[in-house]
Amino acid sequence: MKRTYKLTLEYDGTRYSGWQAQANARTVMGDLIGAAQDLFQTGVEVMGAGRTDAGVHAAAQVAHLRVTPREALRPERILAELNRRLPHDIAILELDEAPARFHARHDAAGRVYTYQIATRKTAFSKKYVWWIKEPLGVERMREAAGKIPGRHDFACFRAEDPSKPDGSTIVVVESAEIEVQDGMIVFRIEASHFLWRMVRRLVGALVKTGLGELPPQAWDRLLQGRCAAEWDIAAWTAPASGLFLSEVKYKPRP
Repeated sequence: MKRTYKLTLEYDGTRYSGWQAQANARTVMGDLIGAAQDLFQTGVEVMGAGRTDAGVHAAAQVAHLRVTPREALRPERILAELNRRLPHDIAILELDEAPARFHARHDAAGRVYTYQIATRKTAFSKKYVWWIKEPLGVERMREAAGKIPGRHDFACFRAEDPSKPDGSTIVVVESAEIEVQDGMIVFRIEASHFLWRMVRRLVGALVKTGLGELPPQAWDRLLQGRCAAEWDIAAWTAPASGLFLSEVKYKPRP
């Protein structure tokens, strides 16, 4: 009998070419599939809630695992056995049996990403931040970030996605906020979905705003999809190192 499991994972994306399985690259999903096939000794289906890019991390990625096990295993046993087979930088935090039709990506109601900008040199978290050496005007960044929530055209902030060449660039952002804590500027954004590299390009533009190179007023035009040659947003794309998929939200089950 086929069974479906819901997994919540954390991973350090530094060594991986992103989440999505690829034929000629090491990925988080690829390692998870390998561990599951080794455990169950049969083929498995794995799908994640979000496709994190190369070098991007996750504090709470959600995935589903479908398999027809040869023997009955309790979820806590599966969790322990998969963690034993996974490398040190991938960890399953929770694993529960889910309804047969549960789909990690299609059923997700919202995703939350967090980006960490270091304002000082840090010895312990270099892989997880973007260190900006110049002073940043946080209030200017907050003013710009306050314009992001709502329904906007994010054409200026996306990279071309080969898998969705004709996809819409309209995204409804639920919230976008900036906090300062312990030498860190933290940008948090929530939306139902995101365009390819959208968050990293938003962060890059926010940093340019903080440096005084992009006025907060320019965001009104950019969020209408009206790009301008003097603003090379693609070149401003923030490094992957500071980005985390921090939460995936689902509607409560009836």
